[in-house]
Amino acid sequence: MNAPWKSGGGQGRGQFAAYMCDDASLDVLRPIAVEMGWPSEMCNRGGLRNAVQSLSISASPNILMVDLSESGDPLNDINALAEVCEPGTVVIAVGQVNDVRLYRDLLASGIQDYLLKPLTPGVVRDTLAQAQAVFSAPRGHEAGTARSHFSTAVIGTRGGVGASTLATSLAWLFSADDKLPTALLDLDIHFGTGALCLDLEPGRGLTDAIENPSRIDGLFIERAMIRANDNLAILSAEAAIGTPLMTDGSAFIQLEEEFRQAFEMTVIDMPRNMLINFPQLLANVNAVVLVVEMTLASARDTIRMLSWLKANASHARVFVVANKVQPSLAEITKADFEASIETTLQVTIPYDLKAASLAAKLGRTFADTNRGNRAGTAICDLARMILDESGDTATVTSEAVTGGAGVKPSLLGKLDLKAFMGKAVAKKETAPR
Repeated sequence: MNAPWKSGGGQGRGQFAAYMCDDASLDVLRPIAVEMGWPSEMCNRGGLRNAVQSLSISASPNILMVDLSESGDPLNDINALAEVCEPGTVVIAVGQVNDVRLYRDLLASGIQDYLLKPLTPGVVRDTLAQAQAVFSAPRGHEAGTARSHFSTAVIGTRGGVGASTLATSLAWLFSADDKLPTALLDLDIHFGTGALCLDLEPGRGLTDAIENPSRIDGLFIERAMIRANDNLAILSAEAAIGTPLMTDGSAFIQLEEEFRQAFEMTVIDMPRNMLINFPQLLANVNAVVLVVEMTLASARDTIRMLSWLKANASHARVFVVANKVQPSLAEITKADFEASIETTLQVTIPYDLKAASLAAKLGRTFADTNRGNRAGTAICDLARMILDESGDTATVTSEAVTGGAGVKPSLLGKLDLKAFMGKAVAKKETAPR
């Protein structure tokens, strides 16, 4: 069905078809269809199920209007319609249920609009004119058009550092502020929060892709991804806890390839265990956002991951980002942390519990909800750095990854644990009792 990242050719397809359940709706629709130059015979009696049966044996039109009034499960029936619709079809649904949740779910499934009965000529005329404009609008990914693509992986050094919060915020900023067609791939198959952060149901798209990698193509991407706004689509999952992840990673590679064809930006929320199990996922990633916290364990893992990235993904630009920073409560100071990992922190995001709670309550990304505070501004700065990098994807030298050259000191030497523990003891002894 329709989506801003899918193209749809018009060759060999009708311009319009409608399937309505009642004569009153047909009486309103037919004269308008004639006004727009479409045959009135294309306004058929019968609802969504009749449309599915008809389109399963014939090409779908450029613009399709379907009646959901007789549908017991509109969302599942719309998914069945997606199976028989060709890419690029602009779908308008009609129904008699006035429910905001249903309206949002239908839009997220890929339809253009949802009209309530009884239909009025003015509303129908305006909706069809808008559908024509959507179908006729030029799409940057059509054949013959050169398209650049930039992929960013967001990886947390420890659980709970806020990597998913940053991934959803970056994807939202790319799509909403910069108007770039963006895909968000949440690879935490069992406990992913990509869709949850945007108050969306994840659907079964990602689990279907893992189970049947051969099905992954442009049409699958269009049907399986959940749309968060006009330029952002999400592929996430909430797989059953009792179902282990059984894949060789081929599905993820295929998804990345389809994203390169359909979007301009990809943001991958990549748990660190996925990095270990499927290192090939970083083969075509342009940037890595390594999310850290000011703790001893995170410093150790940052050193190890930077070393791994240098050896296995030297082509990617690495941004080391400290999140949830509370200087007065940090185990390690910023200066000691940077000395340990032998590189500077590109971005430092302060801890803001109230801001995070507000975003969760509103069902919006952290960056979208908190643009004015220090944490939100820091995330916007990170997004700008990545976009600046997307203009020049030259290979990064090893010094850029590790922060310097020379003989690699031991882990204990980097962390200077003796000095660190001495400071902690002195601080404890001088604290007021």
